[in-house]
Amino acid sequence: MIKIGNSKGLRLSKDILTRYNIKDTVEMVLENGYIILKPTEQPRKGWEKAFKEMHDREDDQLLMNDVFEDENYLEWR
Repeated sequence: MIKIGNSKGLRLSKDILTRYNIKDTVEMVLENGYIILKPTEQPRKGWEKAFKEMHDREDDQLLMNDVFEDENYLEWR
């Protein structure tokens, strides 16, 4: 435990960070008197590759029009 202002911080060794694949952030869960730290996933991990594969297969069509028939462009002025 290390002092950070009026708070305390937890210092983790490089071995623990590597073993549990902890990068920059963790999710902290408080459960039944325990503090559980979990590595966080990147929210859009793998999306770039998936979109590229869709494009290569020509499968990147819109599922719905981006302009609706009843849309009134004047309301955006």
